[in-house]
Amino acid sequence: MAQALSSKPTARISSIFIYPIKSCRGISVSQAPITPTGCRWDRQWLVVNNKGRAYTQRVEPKLALVEVELPNEAFSEGWEPANSSYMVLKAPGMNVLKVSLSKPRQTTDGVSVWEWSGSALDEGDEASQWFSNYLGKPSRLVRFNTASETRPVEPGYAPGHSVMFSDMYPYMLLSQGSMDALNKLLREPIPVNRFRPNILVDGCESFAEDLWAEIKINKFIFQGVKLCSRCKVPTINQESGIAGSEPNETLKKFRSDNVLRPTQKQRGKIYFGQNLVWKDSLTEGKGKIIKVGDPIYVLRKVSSADEAAA
Repeated sequence: MAQALSSKPTARISSIFIYPIKSCRGISVSQAPITPTGCRWDRQWLVVNNKGRAYTQRVEPKLALVEVELPNEAFSEGWEPANSSYMVLKAPGMNVLKVSLSKPRQTTDGVSVWEWSGSALDEGDEASQWFSNYLGKPSRLVRFNTASETRPVEPGYAPGHSVMFSDMYPYMLLSQGSMDALNKLLREPIPVNRFRPNILVDGCESFAEDLWAEIKINKFIFQGVKLCSRCKVPTINQESGIAGSEPNETLKKFRSDNVLRPTQKQRGKIYFGQNLVWKDSLTEGKGKIIKVGDPIYVLRKVSSADEAAA
């Protein structure tokens, strides 16, 4: 059973990362407006093939080399794009691409991510040609259409919550302690960008986040939904786009379900980090921002990873 804890902070936010285009490079920010579907701008865009299927680093590791820039003011609460506001993309061997942040008028039907499919806003022929040239295959850049589409998370874990183009859940949290523990076991330490968290926290013990069932950041309550299972993306060097065997080979030895969750059904998965939903996201009011330095209060936790959802 989850247990109530003291009011002392357990950790603090040390970094916040936003990934505007799924599988492309992230942006480190000092603060981020939060929404029910994740930090604002996070995974709002997606690169798809000519059948609308998502391109991700699992099949196109070169996406790791696409740098994404947004205006600094885009991370202020209440900011809305002007006609002169752009997302700027850079990649090796490519000219700079500027994508207007104004809503596009075109739509593309049949866009699919995992089990979900729907329509999305199409960013036009210039963006399409840029990604097609870069990846060497037909591509389009699309934006989640919040006006017409909803993409629910797994209802068995967080009913009523939804995401845009994130893999599973609106937020992913990881601790520096967990990174440090992993890096001590690796021949060559790796940076946190291999795991693509939204919130990196420091000051807690390694893997403490496994047990967090409910936390408070600033004045907001987040629910720890399930341990974050890992695919091959952490094996892709985010500076070169080249995949190897680590850190997944090492993670299998001490972060697999048969090690962490011996009494639960075995699925051959490895876990690193905690998926979150913003529990009180329907609350009215201003100041819906999280910042680097914000304290983390653990309100409820389970006693072991074996008890955590996964």
